[in-house]
Amino acid sequence: MKISSLLLTLTVCLLYTSCTSEPPAKPTNLTQEVMIPKPVSVTASGGMFTLTEATTIRTQGNFKEIAQVAQHLSDYLAPATGFSFSVESGDGESGDGHILLQLDEADTELGDEGYELNITEEALTLTAPQPAGLFRGLQTIRQLLPSEIEKNSPQEMNWNIATGTIRDYPTYEYRGAMLDVARHFFQVEDVKRYIDLMAYYKLNNLHLHLSDDQGWRIEIKSWPKLAEYGGSTQVGGEGGGHYTQEQYSDLVEYAQDRFITIVPEIDMPGHTNAALTSYPELNCSGKAAELYTGIEVGFSTLCTDSEVTYQFVDDVIRELAALTPGPYIHIGGDESHATPIEEYIPFVNRAQDIVRKHGKQVFGWDEIANAELVENAVVQYWAEAENATKAIEQGGKVIMSPATKTYLDMQYDSTTELGLHWAAYIEVDSAYIWEPTEMVEGLGREHILGIEAPLWSETVTNMDEIEYMAFPRLIGIAEIAWTPAADRQWEDYRTRLGQHAPYLKALEIDYYASDLVDWER
Repeated sequence: MKISSLLLTLTVCLLYTSCTSEPPAKPTNLTQEVMIPKPVSVTASGGMFTLTEATTIRTQGNFKEIAQVAQHLSDYLAPATGFSFSVESGDGESGDGHILLQLDEADTELGDEGYELNITEEALTLTAPQPAGLFRGLQTIRQLLPSEIEKNSPQEMNWNIATGTIRDYPTYEYRGAMLDVARHFFQVEDVKRYIDLMAYYKLNNLHLHLSDDQGWRIEIKSWPKLAEYGGSTQVGGEGGGHYTQEQYSDLVEYAQDRFITIVPEIDMPGHTNAALTSYPELNCSGKAAELYTGIEVGFSTLCTDSEVTYQFVDDVIRELAALTPGPYIHIGGDESHATPIEEYIPFVNRAQDIVRKHGKQVFGWDEIANAELVENAVVQYWAEAENATKAIEQGGKVIMSPATKTYLDMQYDSTTELGLHWAAYIEVDSAYIWEPTEMVEGLGREHILGIEAPLWSETVTNMDEIEYMAFPRLIGIAEIAWTPAADRQWEDYRTRLGQHAPYLKALEIDYYASDLVDWER
């Protein structure tokens, strides 16, 4: 009986690798690690680098931005490991089990956001031409560690990373997501949570839809009723709210710190009922509109013949531009069905001039291409291929946001309780299996600035619902924007996405577990 028991014990130990409570070490082949977005180049060297209590994070030089990125890495790694990860200014030598962050502007292939991660058994060295590239590389380091690294309390783990070299850089300059805070209002902490999740997948622009028929969400000091009254409600009639200028500035700074640019949108001349309720003079009748809590579109318009309207636009853009260090101001321009085209075009032309006067670059939905686009205008293709063609004919750049592929508020299928389906049902595979350069005839890579995935909030009311509709589709769109088309195949992606499940769970993302993906349990 004693021999039988011993054999049973040995058998169990062999099956489970170890008789200790520690989980098995991660594989030592770097090419087999799951990384999303998929990197441009990965080579393995067969060893393992281990984080320990003695590991420090060193920076080459006394660059403030490098130290800031290094502190981010320390903040990412410390809670789960329980290690302090002090940040030190080094002399360019990593060694001794340490992590080194350094800049090398001579490596022009990597661009502004690319990086090289060189991992040996002795050291981990992250190099990039710019601090933004270092920050993107940090996200890769997080995915190379066990998923428990995302936990907020110390975990009993071996913190191993397979050795080798990763060289990585994005395909598209602009990689974004849009959050509609107008139909339903979301608090500052929710937006920050979304920013953090975007940063994890190397997205770099957050487009905030700040005004619509149902609510005005940004304080404008020269027109205070916009937020006070126009922001007092939302879809369904309960709640509402707005960001003070201080809160907006806090969001901008929080995003900047994660190398994400805020793109603010004030929709005009349609989708303006919240403004029309706040100031009667913006209506051609001189009478204030009533607050609106439904989800229909296309019924509202600013009075395009009134000079008061253009003073309003000028004041709003002036204040918003002063609060926004990023290059873009989004002027909307979509679904202005109540504005005759002969009034719409002159309005958009004047609105563009106002944006330029305040030092910003024009951004708008694809309908603005019907007007005379100013230099460097960016047109967001969502519905009409003809408008995208008009944009490039006028020398504009295009952001690809086709509603049938990138609209995160579209239902996954007919059983999805949240969302709508006027554009399409968009399952996880559909959101991934498309190529930006093949969506519009004549629209080539040279015309496309980037990709953006909008999340409209007619049916979305809280952070859990945002996450359920956005994830995992936003992850696939992030890969389309980052990874070369030749390296993207659905079967490979669905496998990697399934293996990525422990990270989604560790990050506490309330994601949609599609049956099309074999999720790791």
